[in-house]
Amino acid sequence: MVTHQPRVEVGGNEMRTFYTLVMVDPDAPSPSDPNLREYLHWLVTDIPGTTGASFGQEVMCYESPRPNMGIHRFVLVLFQQLGRQTVYAPGWRQNFNTRDFAELYNLGPPVAAVYFNCQREAGSGGRRMYN
Repeated sequence: MVTHQPRVEVGGNEMRTFYTLVMVDPDAPSPSDPNLREYLHWLVTDIPGTTGASFGQEVMCYESPRPNMGIHRFVLVLFQQLGRQTVYAPGWRQNFNTRDFAELYNLGPPVAAVYFNCQREAGSGGRRMYN
């Protein structure tokens, strides 16, 4: 389950290299009508290499996946920063654009990415997570 903030470790051998982590749902509010895509679930910047997301600056706090219909993809993308930088929290979570965000903060292409699928468990009101 991903009801709690995932533990994300950043590799490398240089603590003076910093990273930005973005977690989005490109299928919000539903895969058949993703008019809120991308929904921003988490944004952490200034993560030192060799550490993890908990050592960075949480710009947008983690929001647990809550798909209400269909199977949703949740994507975590890691970017290498040019150095420490000030990143401003978006005014809202819906209609976030990872590509535009990376361009705005001069992040370049992702250095790592992973995704998982998630859907609401039928009839229980709970969540089922798939990896």
